[in-house]
Amino acid sequence: MWLSHCIQRALRLAAEAHEGQHVPGTKLPYLLHVTQVAAEVMAVAGGTEDNTLAVLCALLHDTLEDTPLSPEALERAFGPAVLAGVQALTKNEALPKDQRMADSLQRILAQPSQIAWVKLADRITNLQTPPTHWSAEKIAAYRIEAQQIHTALGEANVALAAHLAEKIAAYPPLCGG
Repeated sequence: MWLSHCIQRALRLAAEAHEGQHVPGTKLPYLLHVTQVAAEVMAVAGGTEDNTLAVLCALLHDTLEDTPLSPEALERAFGPAVLAGVQALTKNEALPKDQRMADSLQRILAQPSQIAWVKLADRITNLQTPPTHWSAEKIAAYRIEAQQIHTALGEANVALAAHLAEKIAAYPPLCGG
């Protein structure tokens, strides 16, 4: 019962925080993305309380990066472990863009393995058809970044790593082939 209550609270907070936001390139509410990430995590996590951290962080992973929600409010609502997980999943905008992913991966690796599950699941859900406005260079960079995530975090969850590898292989080919 406790796990269900926490998930419902996290889903509501994510819905409120992301209100009015859309999945990039669509008219779909952004909540779709966070629920897809949570579904990927739940598919490998099972329903045990031990995996609550992964599910909660999946639902809340973009709140600090993409909404006005403060770290203090997140910690009050879900505690220091969820805050630390979401912070590890949040890009450090103060760093040069080319250093952000490596920094994030280091911070994720310093957390419980369930936080790596969230990053793997996030990239799985993001490897859909690229937005039409993306250049070939951006698509190539996104694929390379996905491979970096797979290499750095794949050992955290074999099932998610295999799914990510499949998504990378199916992602639009580079340079038309």
